[in-house]
Amino acid sequence: MKSMTSAEVRQAFLDFFIGLGHRHVASSSLVPANDPTLLFTNSGMVQFKDVFLGLDKRDYKRATTAQKSMRVSGKHNDLENVGPSPRHHTFFEMLGNFSFGDYFKRDAIHYAWKFITEVLEMPEERLAVSVYEKDDDAYRIWHEDIGLPATRIARLGPKSNFWQMGETGPCGPCSEIFWDKHPEQGEDQIVPSLLADEDRMLEFWNLVFMQFNRTQPDPIHSGAYDVPLPAPSVDTGMGLERIVSIIQGVEANYDTDLFLPIIATTQRLSGQTDEEVKANYVAYRVIADHIRAAVFLIADGVLPGAKGRDAVCRLVIRRAARFGRKIGFHEPFLSQVAQTVIEQMGGHYTELQERSAAIQRAITLEEERFLRTLERGVAELEAMMDALPPGGTISGEQAFYLKATLGLPIQVTKDIAEERGYTVDMAAFHQAEEAHSLVSGAGQAMGTMESGEFYSSILHDLQGQGLLGSDGVRYDPYTSGPIQAQALAFLRDGQRIERPIVGDKVEVILDQTQFYVEAGGQVSDTGLLRGTDWTIEVEDMKKPVVGLIVHVGEVVEGSPALGPVSAEVDLERRAAITRHHSGTHLLHAALRNHLGTGVQQRGSLVAPDRLRFDFSYNDKVTPSQLRAIEQEINRVILADYPVRSETKSLDQARKEGAMALFGEKYGETVRTIIIEKNGHRYSYELCGGVHVPNTAEIGAFVFTSEGAVSAGIRRVEALAGQAALDYIQERLSLLQSIGERLQATPDQIIARLEALQNDLAAARKTISQLQTRLAKTTFDELMTSMSDIGGKSALIAQVDNVSADALREMADWFRDKVKTSGVIILGSNSEGKPSLLVGLTDDLVKSGLKAGELIKPLAAIIGGGGGGRPNLAQAGGKDPARLPEALKKARELLA
Repeated sequence: MKSMTSAEVRQAFLDFFIGLGHRHVASSSLVPANDPTLLFTNSGMVQFKDVFLGLDKRDYKRATTAQKSMRVSGKHNDLENVGPSPRHHTFFEMLGNFSFGDYFKRDAIHYAWKFITEVLEMPEERLAVSVYEKDDDAYRIWHEDIGLPATRIARLGPKSNFWQMGETGPCGPCSEIFWDKHPEQGEDQIVPSLLADEDRMLEFWNLVFMQFNRTQPDPIHSGAYDVPLPAPSVDTGMGLERIVSIIQGVEANYDTDLFLPIIATTQRLSGQTDEEVKANYVAYRVIADHIRAAVFLIADGVLPGAKGRDAVCRLVIRRAARFGRKIGFHEPFLSQVAQTVIEQMGGHYTELQERSAAIQRAITLEEERFLRTLERGVAELEAMMDALPPGGTISGEQAFYLKATLGLPIQVTKDIAEERGYTVDMAAFHQAEEAHSLVSGAGQAMGTMESGEFYSSILHDLQGQGLLGSDGVRYDPYTSGPIQAQALAFLRDGQRIERPIVGDKVEVILDQTQFYVEAGGQVSDTGLLRGTDWTIEVEDMKKPVVGLIVHVGEVVEGSPALGPVSAEVDLERRAAITRHHSGTHLLHAALRNHLGTGVQQRGSLVAPDRLRFDFSYNDKVTPSQLRAIEQEINRVILADYPVRSETKSLDQARKEGAMALFGEKYGETVRTIIIEKNGHRYSYELCGGVHVPNTAEIGAFVFTSEGAVSAGIRRVEALAGQAALDYIQERLSLLQSIGERLQATPDQIIARLEALQNDLAAARKTISQLQTRLAKTTFDELMTSMSDIGGKSALIAQVDNVSADALREMADWFRDKVKTSGVIILGSNSEGKPSLLVGLTDDLVKSGLKAGELIKPLAAIIGGGGGGRPNLAQAGGKDPARLPEALKKARELLA
């Protein structure tokens, strides 16, 4: 075989298929665009899913990619195999070639065989394949065309060799290519080995032939419901890590040049010997795998957090940090390991270099966050295990408590428990997690996906009648005035109707429209559709499938009929939207100017009455920073910068530095918005939205709020145009009213408020001093009722309307007076909230008595819990009426 690096293998694959007329399509984000059914991109075909379904069109029929992929999510993931397994990973690269109704089985098989035997120079005698048991075509091609003997072709069932997108829809047989790890076992044992799914054969390339459309679920794969597709397609996938392990002649993927530099960096930082690395190979593998995942996730805008994708990013960082602790790391180290990943992979995935600082900062912050909580979390877990018999089970409720309260990921809990011979009740953990989701209203984190079949049939029907062209509805949202169009169809409740009536909620399809469809954060246009003696008020717009634009609204006059219609956008509303949209571009640029280029847009809302902008940033934006950003934006507005659009290739726009919206899906040709004056380019973004012709039309810009959305994500809200002027006027009026109440002019308000605050602080101090005196008097009276219980000097009493601080002071006074064998137990009902305190003298603590243990059964009576130091513990509760019962129980326990 040819000696090659992983980078050479990747490039050789892409070059080979480019040479066969394939378009090289860049890897899509790990965050699937417009596909709520997936947590992460998990294969090369994800970005082409709509193409395979016929919902999207490309200007090419052949494509090749090196796709970033993640397969770790949900309750059924096998993350614990990462490390012990030589080939299991969270993040990996999938090399693929695709045909969209162009070539099929014969070419796909010939291409694959040519690449592996001629480019990679893999010896033919070490190769074998499998085909679907009913796929005679593929078998014949491998056997007769390629010349593989029958002893190296296995016919396998649908579990391994039949692919389907869902219970219905595109499906077809597949053929897998294998490497023989043990040729010395004989060629006659290859097929039996594949049939038995033994470890001898290593699968490294899967060729999927999308041949049929399954019209009904067919669990037994009878083929009765499989209708041949008019244009069969091909989807192949070869894991880079696996093929490189074969080329480089190693058993484990971790021994390839994809992982060895990362492991070497970790070893250098840890100072361990080669022997120590071998002894701790699982830890080194986990760190290498997980840091790759974290780097690529953060580069694609996924930051450590509590839910959804963010939770996976948090998990891999925290699990890597925990394994780092096992090999001697007690301070953050992962960002230094991440730098090796960035240097190694940044040549092909340039976004890693561009976002290097932000990636390392996010990893360090999360690692610091975890190390602060790890010690307590592990200590509580160990206490739970100590209370169990050997080999016992941590309950699901306990595991969920460790995750939800102490930030210990379930996988870390599982790792630690299994290392000590314990198990975790995972089923009960997931039940507790789901119950919490229902209570907190989390619902479906990834949402649901609207079916496009109904709308596809409408589109095809209208095209078949010649009412729409091959591109569908003509869409030009950059035209503002009324246009004359043709109403082609009315839809209601999933059906076509002839004549809707007043009050009907309908969907209307025109042959052309200038109404903007919500995208990139900009909300849809509203307006009117007017026909002869009828009017529909358009409330929303949508694009359910490529080529079809739907107006959603209500019939407010007459009975609409198919035919001529005047489409009229609400121009005043659109003007307000465009001011906010262009203002958003100025905001994005200003944020990066003041907070650093690590700022990335994470989402936005552009509406007529406001704008919202989410961005990655780990610190609070200070008031002075906000003021400076706001001032800069208004300076650019006043400077009257021209705003223009340019259409160009996506590749060219990216090379020129155009910024893209996180999670947005872009085609090969994109529209860009440039804000530039006298050679100074202030803002340059990919954007299909509607904008003002020059910044002066924005009028004014003002922030209304700034805050955190989640860890590492900030949100600002702002107003532009008339909304900003109204807000400023309202605030000036409010300031005037405050001044009148305080009998101060606006410039005197702050000084007047400071004087009032000082007066209030002095009054509170006086009240506190009086309360302390009152508490001391109350305590002195209580001391006269102290009794001897079980040989201890005990003060047990209820003192209502006393703060927690005052209760602690009473405990200090008690220990000052009673030096030995003293117990003070107080209960208090303060504004309906019960609390308890237990204090002990030091000699009782030394004898084994603990305040925390004594207070737990008392707190349970009032419906609460608590804890504290051995000599002082406090607890709160819910039922103040049961305080006397709790104090009675205290006397019984002491006796």
